[in-house]
Order: sequence, then structure tokens, then C-alpha cells
Amino acid sequence: MSFTMNDTYDALPDPTTQPAFYEGVGVKRLLAWVVDTILIGVVAAIVASIPLFLLWFVFPLVFLVVSLIYRIGTINAFSATPGMRLFNIELRTHQGQRLDGSTAALHTIGFMIASAFFIPQVASVFLMLMSERGQGLHDMFTGVVAINSPGRH
Repeated sequence: MSFTMNDTYDALPDPTTQPAFYEGVGVKRLLAWVVDTILIGVVAAIVASIPLFLLWFVFPLVFLVVSLIYRIGTINAFSATPGMRLFNIELRTHQGQRLDGSTAALHTIGFMIASAFFIPQVASVFLMLMSERGQGLHDMFTGVVAINSPGRH
């Protein structure tokens, strides 16, 4: 799989002519989310245990901070979290480029907000299942699309 990038707004692979980039991405994103949540939970538990287990009293806050650092850092570095990389998917901007730090941060914060409230969460899942490119609310807001990694099978 390969695609060319140009200066137009829609430099992403077309889901109609290049469906291989979008096949199974919804399920892979769900599985990646499970893997990432487990990894974040393990790291958060370790961090919460370091100062004589005192951070266990504020574990949800520790989990949130670890999640933000984990997601922003890995998406900035690889345009994917470790869970996404495991399932061979990555995030791209509407211009077909990998995400930079500010886009990774904006996408992560949008994801956190959408995940925190029931209606936006349900709307995101619905949109991922029904939209042409499988984008959730936070994806649409930031102009990001998840695709099968180009050149990796």
C-alpha cells in the first residue's frame, strides 16, 4: 500500500479507491484502546506506588496524567500509541502527514473530553462505525484520520 502526498486538503487515501487503508481500522482502534488502557493502568499503578502508596488516594488523577503523557508523547513520536502500533494503524492529518506535538496534544485532549461524557462518547463510536473514513468526534475536530500503516502489512 502506498499513497502520494500533495498540497491539497484531501491528501489522504480515498476510502472508495483505496479501501485497504481503512479496512478493519475501527476494530483495530478498539483493540488498541484496550491495550493502551492496560499499559496506562500498569504505569499509573507503578507511579502511584512509588511515594509509599500515597498517590493511590488520588489514583484517577494519576491515571489521567499518565494517560495524557503516554498518549501525547507516543502519538507525537510515532503518530500512534503502542496499542495502535501493535495493530498496524497510525494517525494522519487531513494533509496525510504524521501528527506533530500540538496536533497530538489537541487530539488527545479531544479524545479525553469525548470519553468523559456519555453522549459525545456514543456519538464518536457511532461516527467511527458510520463515517466514510471512520472518524470520531475528536478526529473530525482535529482533522485526524486513523489508517492502516502505509508500507506495513
